[in-house]
Amino acid sequence: MLETTRTTRRTIKVLRLGHRKKRDKRVTTHCALTARAFGANEIILSGERDDEIINTVTNVVKKWGGKFKIRYAKNWRREIKKFKKNGRVAHLTFYGLPLQEVAPELRKEKKLLIVIGASKVPREVYSLADWNVSVTNQPHSEVAALAVFLHEYFKGEELKKSFPHAEIRITPSPRGKIIRKIIKVNKRAALKAGQDIKTSCS
Repeated sequence: MLETTRTTRRTIKVLRLGHRKKRDKRVTTHCALTARAFGANEIILSGERDDEIINTVTNVVKKWGGKFKIRYAKNWRREIKKFKKNGRVAHLTFYGLPLQEVAPELRKEKKLLIVIGASKVPREVYSLADWNVSVTNQPHSEVAALAVFLHEYFKGEELKKSFPHAEIRITPSPRGKIIRKIIKVNKRAALKAGQDIKTSCS
């Protein structure tokens, strides 16, 4: 199953605002990995530039496959305004409208920028967004909010997504761990499954 589900017929980007290298490194990394795993095409980091996160996520994509992108943008305002020329913007905040109420409208959009904050979100973001959306009105993690948002937006289809050109893949197993190493056999990146590596859980 290649990337041919409804996740690939859409352009879904995530904008991470206000990243702070010392304080937010772990959470921002998890936001990027969640965006990738749950069907987004790209994450844009704003705030303090952090090449370590960019390199980490780039290496994950190389190892685990897919076409997910990560980049840094100093001017978050420009990114939002540029995207709004051809798409719509959803800002995740627990002050917004409930996700379950706006999800049907959101799903009509094929080009969507999802904005998530780290430090205090500028007031202007609330005005620039086409939707201010809450994943419950309770305090919790932006990682959880992003995952639930994408899951609702794709109606669970993102769980069927596969990631081509991976170096390794996991074979689901009721017990133990089964890892498939992928061997690239030519420059066109034709893939051939290697020997399964099986280990047992302790």
